[in-house]
Amino acid sequence: MSTLVMKELLVDRAVLKRRSTRSSVVIVPYLPGEVVPGGACCRLAPFHQAADQGRARRYPSDTTDAQWAMIDPLLPNPAWLAGKGGRRETHCRRRIVDAIFYVVDNGIKWRALPSDFPPWSTVYNYFAAWEAVGVTQDVLDGLRDRVRLAEGRTAKPTAAIIDSQSVKAAETVARSSRGYDAGKKINGRKRHIAVDTLGLLLCVLVTAASVQDRDGARPLLSLLAASCHRVRLIWADGGYSGKLLDWARNTVKIAVTIVKRSDDTIGFQVLPRRWVVERTLAWITGHRRCVRDYERLPKHHEAMVRWSMIRITTRRLTT
Repeated sequence: MSTLVMKELLVDRAVLKRRSTRSSVVIVPYLPGEVVPGGACCRLAPFHQAADQGRARRYPSDTTDAQWAMIDPLLPNPAWLAGKGGRRETHCRRRIVDAIFYVVDNGIKWRALPSDFPPWSTVYNYFAAWEAVGVTQDVLDGLRDRVRLAEGRTAKPTAAIIDSQSVKAAETVARSSRGYDAGKKINGRKRHIAVDTLGLLLCVLVTAASVQDRDGARPLLSLLAASCHRVRLIWADGGYSGKLLDWARNTVKIAVTIVKRSDDTIGFQVLPRRWVVERTLAWITGHRRCVRDYERLPKHHEAMVRWSMIRITTRRLTT
């Protein structure tokens, strides 16, 4: 960090907290890393407007101090902090993340964000920018590694389970990115996910609902092989049988094992390994924004899935 930026950080741009009294106002500066009394703030607190510090934490989707302590270090530093130019951030990052969680959890429109959050356009721009450069996936990866280590596992998984889920699409979804799943009788999109043996999300891919599972698995496995190099074994259901097994073994060096349901089984049966990914899909669907696909871009629905799992993972680490 340059001397000029450090000087501004410590002196010129110190955030001022006004504590009103009957006769005077007491000005208290906060340095980087210090927690603002009455609610923890992000590490860029010295650059925020004083009014940005006073939001009450009233929604169930708001991050706790423990959750935010895990998310904040995983967010990248802005370019201007290293003297590379760009405008300075005037809104607390914790308020931005809380607003994204509010949208994911409650399924509202961006324009319907409550007034105690930053402007909806600001929150959306952060959401889109972070997704475009891979920040959302990086945050999820960092949190997942912590959960695995806490459970006595290695940080990087060696096995995974894959599955897909078709969801109805809203009128905001263009015809070019939607399709009809004849098996489920759903007109919309399909999300293909890969999870580890704990049910934690590794990667997600959104396609039209008309895409067959085995066809959507190829780009999913390519994405998985690029991001999780140690994965060598995958469990899947009967919909992934066929040429996919040979392709996965020869192209991405991953063995796909099909877990089939017995033909003699009547009614519901919990299948080994497959129940893990089914549970993850239920976790994701528990967030209203993910019950139906409202996003114009498939990448943004992938981001919504990642943010829902970020929320689940931080809660798992702090409870």
